Amino acid sequence: MPRLLLFIPLVLFIVLGAFLWKGLSIDPRELPSALINKPFPEFQVSALRDANKVLTTADFIGHPLLINVWATWCPSCRQEHEQLLAIAKEASIPIIGLNYKDDRNAALAWLEQLGDPYKFNIYDEKGMLGLDLGVYGAPETYLLDAQGIIRYRHVGVITAEVWANFKVMLANGWKNETT
Repeated sequence: MPRLLLFIPLVLFIVLGAFLWKGLSIDPRELPSALINKPFPEFQVSALRDANKVLTTADFIGHPLLINVWATWCPSCRQEHEQLLAIAKEASIPIIGLNYKDDRNAALAWLEQLGDPYKFNIYDEKGMLGLDLGVYGAPETYLLDAQGIIRYRHVGVITAEVWANFKVMLANGWKNETT
């Protein structure tokens, strides 16, 4: 019996090694979302530019669009901003901003200084809509179909390559064949 106890550390080491090996094959950029193929959460939140204007999901149902979660405190959001401006200029799909846990005046100054790629911005000061979406942080971008169904979620910076992937999904009826 005491000899069998000597093998316990070896067995634990092998099991731990197997878990670590499995972890190496997981892409850290692929964060699962329970909302894929489900409707965008219902909300009533003020607009960034007009605190008295209340926005709801009804404000963007009817055509495919991107929802981009951003904030002025997010350095990666600044990095992707040029690409968002290029997408908006291309005008193939509207971009709705979700200003996440931010200061309204700082966000307005950011858009004034860097340009505004958004059709409009939802001001999520406390992050409650972000919580309903399962936002891990900024930037995150959601691709919605015309019925307001979330078809894809991208965590991280939108690059030209990511945008090309989004366009392929739109052309292929929401099937992501490039990733």
